Amino acid sequence: MTLIYQSTRDAQNQVTASQAILEGLASDGGLFTPLRMPELDLDFDQLKEASYQEVAKLVLSAFLDDFTPAELDNCIAKAYDDKFDTKAIAPLVKLGDQYNLELFHGSTIAFKDMALSILPHLLTTAAKKQGVDNKIVILTATSGDTGKAAMAGFADVHGTEIIVFYPKGGVSKIQELQMTTQKGKNTHVVAIEGNFDDAQTDVKRMFNDKELGQKLLAHKMQLSSANSMNIGRFVPQIVYYVYAYAQLLKSGDIQNGQKINVTVPTGNFGNILAAYYAKEIGVPIAKLICASNENKVLTDFFASKTYDKKRDFKVTSSPSMDILVSSNLERLIFHLLGNDAAKTKHLMEELAEKGQYHLEALHPEILANFTAGFATEEETSAEIKRIYQETHYIEDPHTAVASAVYQAYKKESGDETPVVIVSTASPYKFPRVAVSAVSGRDAGDDFKAVEELHDLSGVAIPRAVAGLETAEVRHKTVVATNAMQKAVEDYLGV
Repeated sequence: MTLIYQSTRDAQNQVTASQAILEGLASDGGLFTPLRMPELDLDFDQLKEASYQEVAKLVLSAFLDDFTPAELDNCIAKAYDDKFDTKAIAPLVKLGDQYNLELFHGSTIAFKDMALSILPHLLTTAAKKQGVDNKIVILTATSGDTGKAAMAGFADVHGTEIIVFYPKGGVSKIQELQMTTQKGKNTHVVAIEGNFDDAQTDVKRMFNDKELGQKLLAHKMQLSSANSMNIGRFVPQIVYYVYAYAQLLKSGDIQNGQKINVTVPTGNFGNILAAYYAKEIGVPIAKLICASNENKVLTDFFASKTYDKKRDFKVTSSPSMDILVSSNLERLIFHLLGNDAAKTKHLMEELAEKGQYHLEALHPEILANFTAGFATEEETSAEIKRIYQETHYIEDPHTAVASAVYQAYKKESGDETPVVIVSTASPYKFPRVAVSAVSGRDAGDDFKAVEELHDLSGVAIPRAVAGLETAEVRHKTVVATNAMQKAVEDYLGV
């Protein structure tokens, strides 16, 4: 039976996987979400010997079940190749009492590569399956990493254009240069005078703007998304949790069936939701620990069941988590409400109109999977230093947030369950933060910090950073938030 994806806001809006990928965001503003989990045979005694590509085939076949085996083989082969600097694709590193799952070995040294390397191939395959010959316009907001990873994936892909919005001054210098130096005739980057939530809100509005949609169709174009709102971006994230458990079993660090905890640094909630889905299909996960920085809207939600975005937005050293509206939480809310689209829509409207909502009807057994915490800037810096002093390993600030939150959770709970810390970016993406935390001094310049980081860590400078300082800046547009749509129309000539 084909897996049905339904909008979180309209019970009548049901599609197949390829239709959901092509559409990106549902036309009613909701997120396409499976109504049930597919049944998989996760035989970890066999999976521990499987390659990342083989695990991906197993998981994607179940969730994207209207793709043929040949179509998935083609997408996987093109995605998980020598763009990654290790054959393991997502290696595990043991650091004291934790295992860091390194998701930054792709072409842009952040975890977004894990899914955005395959999304363009899933999307163009979906378009062919659905008989669509319109140009696909990828419209996305980024808090730092999605934009570069999406552009790297879609650059010069036939039949696509990609337009990325990011908050000016709200990303690291390395992140900004990675975006503004991106090559590709179909790539466009726009800085906005606002924060990530401003960018994400207006991107969502454009998806729901019927007049804009008609204007694009008249020019044989249609919008799709590269954010984790798109299930073609979300589902591949489930793969690495299955793979991580298999690798722990292979190394002898756990026994088959033994439960693990997973700690995820998250802003938009997609990465930890993927871990929840992994648990639902049979990965033995005990606790899902949701780690936030000082923008701790998710920590407060899990403590109070009230989601309240009415608070000061803080710019931190972990900018990819500087988010007050966590889009993917809507999918969890949908499940907590018994897959009730009408109730979910009501809560999302309350959030838009009043800036908050309170969750009353829920499935406590789902909520019990999660616990949450946050780390201050000082705690994040101290954790980078602690890990370095104990292991000579340097974490990026997002990973350090997760590591610090886990240490606090362990101290408070006494929980000794083996833990996987999701390491979402290379420290080379945030070299000044990493060097300052370890050495106590500010290098003053990102590229001086890159050299210092190399000296401190002994880890080779990745291709994604080498040469960035002298690369040509190709994208220089800066607009006010209310001018985002005009920028889109100008780029597309509509």
